[in-house]
Amino acid sequence: MQSDMTKENALYALWCENATEDADLTAELEAIRGDQDAIRERFYKDLEFGTGGLRGVLGAGTGRMNIYTVRRATQGLANYVKESFANPSVAISYDSRIKSDTFARTAAAVLAANGIRVHIYKELMPTPMASFAVRRLGCSAGIMITASHNPAKYNGYKVYGADGCQITLDVANTVIGKINAVDLFRDVKICDYDEAVRSGMISYIGQDVIEEYFANVLAQGIHTDICPTSGLKIVYTPLNGTGNKPVREILKRIGISDVTVVPEQELPDGNFTTCPYPNPEIREALEYGLRLCDQVKPDLLLATDPDCDRVGIAVPDGKGGYALFSGNEVGAMLLKYICEERTKLGTMPKNPIAVKTIVTTDLVKPIAEEYGVQLIDVLTGFKFIGEQIGMLEEKGEENRYIFGFEESYGYLAGTYVRDKDAVVASMLIVEMAAFYRTKGISMMQARENLYAQYGVFKHSQESFAFEGVSGMMKMKEIMASLRTNAPQTIGGLKVIGSADYLKSESTDLETGAVTKIDLPKSDVVSFMLPDHASVIVRPSGTEPKIKAYYTTVCKTMEEAAALEEKLRADMHKLLV
Repeated sequence: MQSDMTKENALYALWCENATEDADLTAELEAIRGDQDAIRERFYKDLEFGTGGLRGVLGAGTGRMNIYTVRRATQGLANYVKESFANPSVAISYDSRIKSDTFARTAAAVLAANGIRVHIYKELMPTPMASFAVRRLGCSAGIMITASHNPAKYNGYKVYGADGCQITLDVANTVIGKINAVDLFRDVKICDYDEAVRSGMISYIGQDVIEEYFANVLAQGIHTDICPTSGLKIVYTPLNGTGNKPVREILKRIGISDVTVVPEQELPDGNFTTCPYPNPEIREALEYGLRLCDQVKPDLLLATDPDCDRVGIAVPDGKGGYALFSGNEVGAMLLKYICEERTKLGTMPKNPIAVKTIVTTDLVKPIAEEYGVQLIDVLTGFKFIGEQIGMLEEKGEENRYIFGFEESYGYLAGTYVRDKDAVVASMLIVEMAAFYRTKGISMMQARENLYAQYGVFKHSQESFAFEGVSGMMKMKEIMASLRTNAPQTIGGLKVIGSADYLKSESTDLETGAVTKIDLPKSDVVSFMLPDHASVIVRPSGTEPKIKAYYTTVCKTMEEAAALEEKLRADMHKLLV
């Protein structure tokens, strides 16, 4: 421990001497002087560049998000891009988080100093618009400064490849190697941002690109023509993020005029003072929106997360309140709507394909079967959905892709971007609600119709937090234990099968048969139970958490909920 602290104290002293360009960081470094625990937390490791990029707590130190860790990551990315492309260029976007604009300008200044052309939006823009800019402008890579739905103390740095998809595992490993070779105080090239703008090395992305993005979103509509006369009433919250302008614009363009925006959450605010966890998956984030619903009485509440790549909804429950729909429910409803209506209109492609992640509902399987849609399962992470679109594009068959989604409220129709897009998802959800409204069907009724036809699938997710150094060790121990001491029963149900995505093996515990899983290796284990019930466990790739996904399938939602509680109780014994 003493030798570790010697190293960390040396790093601390180095930062005190060199990290002098950000007043917030110098104040923080002075404030922790002599506090060994605080120094260790900031310097015991480098902020890891994972498969999607960086994400961490804002602050001083090698293990935090700050201008120096951003510079180092960008220098590593620049070294990779220069080696891989003849005339490299990078597109940059950023959200409303604390220092997002600063980090975006910092990254741009490093890239420009390395002779790489930079295209950056003039103001904050959603994650999907970063992906779009990469593709539209023919860039070598893209950067999105965001920590998605994390609490305000976090920020992050997502990297996209030339295809507009988050970088692949192989590219990520190459970039990580480049970053690890960079000394963040000695090896980073940086220039004056404003001077780089004047010289043309940094240029602002024009309105023409934004208009093309909107045109591509609008092209995904099926019955947008009925929206202006549908009488649909919307309450919308961008949760103080990037969705405010683009989502309102797209709703305006399809003729939805009755939109009330939650005033406290309308404007960008990286402190997220009204929603400490700006995640549309959780009810607390929607409290202000739900209160406004009680006054306005809309047909639909829409909530997009800070970087506007995910959207949650609530609808009138028929009892005077509002019911939140899960990502699985909305995804299944959208797939059903797209399949049914495109089939009627004769616009379904030949051999259509839909894509979902392994932790996403199997409710869509009978829907896909009914409409002759090939359903592809991929690992958790929307980049794997984007990857499938890219594979279709290589064969000139991208039009076969009709929809992709994940349970965590991410959806994409169309192939114009390669990440989840809450702008197109918001448009399609609103269009679907308007269409059903003209048929005298409420969203609650549409969901009930789905369950009546295909069965009641209940899904939920639970996160178990493990902070700090000891937390990381605990997470590894738990995942190892689930493999070596796997439960034989969960919630009173016999475990009839298991899958280990790290070993790439699926085992039928009834017969002992082992089959290969043809997906990249990933730290995920799943336990199959009778009647389509299951529990899937994986560590988060972006947060110090282990996530458990529960599925129960019963005749009624009450029965499914009761069974789920039994599953949760047993998993708590294993995961806490």
